[in-house]
Amino acid sequence: MANEALEKGREVLAARIGQASEPTDWFEMTQERVNDFADATLDHQWIHVNPERAKQGPFGAPIAHGQLTMSLMSFLPGGEGIGIPQVPGVKMGINYGWNRVRFPAPVPVGARMRTKGEILSVDVKGNMLEVVNQLTVEVEGQGKPACVGESVLRLVF
Repeated sequence: MANEALEKGREVLAARIGQASEPTDWFEMTQERVNDFADATLDHQWIHVNPERAKQGPFGAPIAHGQLTMSLMSFLPGGEGIGIPQVPGVKMGINYGWNRVRFPAPVPVGARMRTKGEILSVDVKGNMLEVVNQLTVEVEGQGKPACVGESVLRLVF
């Protein structure tokens, strides 16, 4: 039974390879969230947590940590799996890691961001499917993406 569900899941996901998902809802990056992340990670660099000094810095305003952007991009509201449809028979998903992550542009505090996904590959790994999903974070009104990363997810059947 699990093998049938796994194969059906592989077919469903493989059919979506190369198709961009609808973007998530817009999500505002607040100074409070940046400060909370700084407290959690001990990264209190002034470009993140000192708005007055950050105005004089290279970005003209405080910016979110790249790791904060990366942490949020898979879970923004309205994402519906960000490119990965519901697959019957999946017991759980495991974050297996990242193949590549880049931060081409900052996420300024007060900006709104959203994420789109695109499945790049699906492979069978034992009783799991390994899905590589490229996630792209857009910032409203900004030409370059804030983050582009290849998330590796394992779906357990």
